[in-house]
Amino acid sequence: MGYWIGAGIAAAVVGAVGWLMARSWRRRTERDAALSAYPVPAELGAPTIECEVLYVATTPEGEPLERLALLGLAFRGAGRVEVTPAGVVLRVAGELPGFLPADRIAGATRATWAIDRSVEPEGLVAITWIANESEPAPTPTRVDSYLRARYPGDAASIIAAVTDIAAAPEPRPADTHESEASE
Repeated sequence: MGYWIGAGIAAAVVGAVGWLMARSWRRRTERDAALSAYPVPAELGAPTIECEVLYVATTPEGEPLERLALLGLAFRGAGRVEVTPAGVVLRVAGELPGFLPADRIAGATRATWAIDRSVEPEGLVAITWIANESEPAPTPTRVDSYLRARYPGDAASIIAAVTDIAAAPEPRPADTHESEASE
């Protein structure tokens, strides 16, 4: 008899925890429904670097413990990162591909931890970018996406390639006025 009471209590506790987890994830996806990565454009150009990575999470900028449930970037998984002159493509297994346009990328750096992933010092790559918002906010939402390079040396290559496209100056409009000095 005592066995069945214990099993019933354990089943009730496991059921309650499962229900709370599902409810909190549903609330998180509702909260973040207005945010997403950008759709991958048809024309990207040749990638400057392509690497296998473990996608860890996307969080609000500077808040590595607050996961965002962005469409295409909601779940951790194995994937590929492609850095092209147009931006960064994140392809996470089981998710829709996400695109980070070069003009929306603030930069890339190293990180040691995010959410539930802690690695050796500076073992993660954090790409800071402005999220796509279906309902534009007065201040654009900046987020950090965390990746772990699968092979040694790839993290430095990813950071260098992302920094190159993020730091690229926008083309200046052609000056149509002649200077007074040329007259």
